[in-house]
Amino acid sequence: MARPAFRVDAVLVQAVIAGALSFAHLHDLAAAAGQDGWKAWAYPISVDLLLVAAWRRLRSEGPSRLAWCWFLIALFASLGANVATAGFLDLAHPPAWLRFGIAGWPALAFLGGTLLAHSHAAQEPELEPVPPAPAAPEPTPEVERETTPDPRPEPIAAAAEDIPELAPAPTAPAGPPVPAALVDHARKLADDHHARTGARIDTETLRARLGVPSQLAETIAAQLV
Repeated sequence: MARPAFRVDAVLVQAVIAGALSFAHLHDLAAAAGQDGWKAWAYPISVDLLLVAAWRRLRSEGPSRLAWCWFLIALFASLGANVATAGFLDLAHPPAWLRFGIAGWPALAFLGGTLLAHSHAAQEPELEPVPPAPAAPEPTPEVERETTPDPRPEPIAAAAEDIPELAPAPTAPAGPPVPAALVDHARKLADDHHARTGARIDTETLRARLGVPSQLAETIAAQLV
C-alpha cells in the first residue's frame, strides 16, 4: 500500500501557529508604541531573525556566551510582547519605558546580528611554542679489542668484562603534547568538514584551520582517527 505523498506534522503546525501569534503580538506592541505602517511589521521580523540567528549559532558551532546572550535577549523581547498584549499594559496609553525600548530595539538588533555574523566561532587555546624534537645521538662505535697476543692466559669471564656495554640510544619523543581542548576543537572542525564535503579532513586543511605547525597538526590528525 502506497504511503500518502503529504503528511501533516503536528509539531510543525504547532510551531507555525505559535510563530504567527508571537508575530502578531510584536506587531501590536510596536504599533501601540507609535511605530505605525511598515515599521510595526518590521519589528517582529527583526526579533524573530535575531532569535533564529542565535539559535543557529548555538546548534552549528556549540554553546558560547555570545550566542546565548543574544538568544535570551530576543526571547525576552518576544515573550515580553506576548505578555504585554495580554492586558498587563494599557496599550492605549503605553508607558514611556515601552516607547524607549521599542525605539532603541533596531540599534540593539543590528549590533547583535553583526556580532553573531562576524565574530569568531570559538577562541582557540593559546599554545606555547613547541621546541624541536632533539635528534637521536649516534650510537657509540664498538670498542675494538687489542689483537696483541698475551703470553699469560686470562679467564674467559675476565675477557668478557673488558668489553664495555653499549647504552641503548635514546629514542626521539613521539610528538609534542596536545591540550585536550585543542583536540576537541579539531574534532568539531573535522566533523563540520565531513558534513559539508562528505570527506575526511586532511592534515593540511586541519593545520590551516587551527593555525598550528605541521608537526602538531599531524599529531592531532592521528588522534582524530
